[in-house]
Parts: sequence; C-alpha cells; structure tokens
Amino acid sequence: MRARTAIVCSVADQGVAALTNILVLVAAARLSTVSDFARFSAVYLVFTVLLGISGAYTGQPLVLRRGGDAETAGACRSAVLFTLLAATAAGLPLAAVCLLLPGDTARALMMLGLVLPVVLGQDAMRYAFSTLRLPHAALAGDTLRLACVVGALAVQPHGTEAARLVLVWGLSALPALLLSGILLHRPAAGTPLRMRALLRRGHLGRRFVVEFGVGNATSQLSVLGLGAVGNPLVVGALRGATTLFGPLNVLYTSATGFGPPLLGRLDGERRQVRATAVLAAVLAATAAAWATVLALLPDAAGRQLLGDTWPTAAALLPATGSQYAAMAVGTCGLLALRMLDPRTTLSVQVVFSLLAVVLLAGGYALAGVPGAAWGLCLGSVCKAVATWTRVARLRRRKDARPDPVTADAAGSV
Repeated sequence: MRARTAIVCSVADQGVAALTNILVLVAAARLSTVSDFARFSAVYLVFTVLLGISGAYTGQPLVLRRGGDAETAGACRSAVLFTLLAATAAGLPLAAVCLLLPGDTARALMMLGLVLPVVLGQDAMRYAFSTLRLPHAALAGDTLRLACVVGALAVQPHGTEAARLVLVWGLSALPALLLSGILLHRPAAGTPLRMRALLRRGHLGRRFVVEFGVGNATSQLSVLGLGAVGNPLVVGALRGATTLFGPLNVLYTSATGFGPPLLGRLDGERRQVRATAVLAAVLAATAAAWATVLALLPDAAGRQLLGDTWPTAAALLPATGSQYAAMAVGTCGLLALRMLDPRTTLSVQVVFSLLAVVLLAGGYALAGVPGAAWGLCLGSVCKAVATWTRVARLRRRKDARPDPVTADAAGSV
C-alpha cells in the first residue's frame, strides 16, 4: 500500500474509533439518569484503565518492532492470542467476585468482566494491523464495530441500567472481532507463536505499563478516589466533560499507539521529530477550536448530547478544553521520545503524572469540581513542557544512537 493511502486509511480508522467512543458515552448519558450515568462512567473508567494496560504491554511494543514479514506477522499473532488469554484470565475472576457483591455498580463490573476478552481482543487486532501496515483492515473492523454499537444502543429503552448498557456495548464488538480475525488469518497463518517473549524480563511492555500506570491510569483512578471519598457525582461531572472531547482523547491515545509505523516511513530522526511537532500544533489547534464550539453550544443542544449531566459538564469546558490543548502537545512529545529512545519516557511520566494527581486533589480541596478540572489542566501543561524539553536534549546529544531502539533490543525497567 502506498504511503499516502496508508495515512488516509489510518487517519480514517482513528476517526471511526473516536466517533465510536463518543457515541457510546453520549448514548449512555441520554439513556441513563445522572446516577446511572455516574455508575456507567465509573465502570467505563475501569475498562479504560484495563485497555491502556493491555495496549501498553502488548500493542505499543508491537508497533515498534523491526524485522521480516514472517517474523512480524508471528509477533502480531502471538500478541493477539496473548491478549485474548490474558483478558479471559482477568475478566472471569472479576465477574465471579462482582457476582457476590451487592449493588448496581457491582453488576455492571460483572458484565465488564464477561465482555473483556471481546473488547480487548478487538483492540489488539488494531495494533496488529498497524504493525503489518494494513490500516484498511483495521478500518474495516472499526467501521463494523461502529455500526453494531450504534444499532445495539439505539434500541435500548430510556432508563436502561448500567449493567445492561455495559453488556450491550461489549457484545456489539463481537462481529468486529470475528471480521478482524478473518482478515488477520491470511498474513499470520502458519507463523510461529512466541508468547514466552511477552513474559521475558526485558520485554519493553513492562516499562510501558509502568508509564501508563503513573500517567493515564493514575489520574483516572484519582477521579474515582475523589468520587469515593467526596461527592460520587464528581465522577459523572468530570467524565461528562471529557466525553465531549472523546474524539480527541482517542486520537491522542492512537498517536502513541499507532503513530510509530507511519512516522517510520520518514527518513531520519530530524524529519520524524519535525512531523511530530507539526502534529502537536494541529491537534492543539483542533482542541482549542472544538472547545470554542462546545462553549457556544446552546443549552438545549447540550442537553440533547448529555441529558441531565450537561449543566455540570458545561461548567468545566474552559478547564477541560485547555487541558486537551496541553495534552495534544504532551502526547506528541511522548511520541517523539518513543521514536528517539522509548526508554526515556518513564521518568517524565512518573514525575509529572504524580504532580498532576497532586494538583487534581489540591484543586478539588480549594475549589471543588472546577478546581479539580483546572488542576488536571495545569498538570498536562507541565508534562507537555517536560516532554519537549527532553526531546530537545536528545536531539542535541552528540553521542545519540544511530539506530532506533526496538521492542526486542530494549533493556529491562
């Protein structure tokens, strides 16, 4: 496939995935009461954490691989099977434990455990197609998933409980998983399975999981913590605001997960860093424009999007919009670091992600939910400055490595 066609298919695929993400949350907000949406949001946050762990451990090292076609196809096949087995091993105990617990949230978590292999398996297929430079296959699977999830949620009645919404959402990914499996079979059939490599001490996924844990997962779990010790509706308020930026959130996640194969088509680190900087500017401008559009949205239109959650979410738009503009710069900085040397991102993630949690808690203590939102924004600004400072230092090093570090060559944490 030609480079231009591959880029178009990859961008279209990320757009479809982003649209799917926001439509799921919008549908849940429209079908649920404020309390039910808060429960669904909490469960969806748990899924987001598990999805990030899965992508960090198997997907992100996969897209950094170098090697022959057969070797790469075998690695993709091994990663997908490993994800399915790991998701089953994690999902079934989660469902069993939550079956014994009372409450609507426990029932929703039980449903998440049952559908976890489906949703994580389908996401692993996307990384495999990106690594094999088959973005049109990923686009086909994600388009089918979009159609299925919209159709399934469209027939649900108003007032549907969170557990049923989670089950319907999860099972709607099954057709996309089957289609992706069929499309992956041709390039990967007959290649050797090497899942033991995913458990070795030097596997780069361990480092990426730590980065995710102190980065994305820490801030999301801290939101859950605020809801547990403070006002439970804080989860719904912050999640409702971030729901409006759902497409950008998926694009940012996809940048580090699916960007390396596309940037690898450019010759030289200088051109790769320059392209990443341009991407950062474009995404930041997009976030600012989207925040402006949402701020000008009439109240009636906002309620059509998020229902009863709209008033609290609208009050957080200035802070959340500023946060996403800063996140665009920081995410692209991390992408540049991944291309230069993936071992350099851990220290940035640890220091500034923990700082963001402190700012989140401090903002909530000072000014409630709006203060928490501005705390997250300030944390994103600090991380963005740190990542690009590190990129500049790496580019100035005279003893920089001439060859990119791969998932196989990287050392242990």
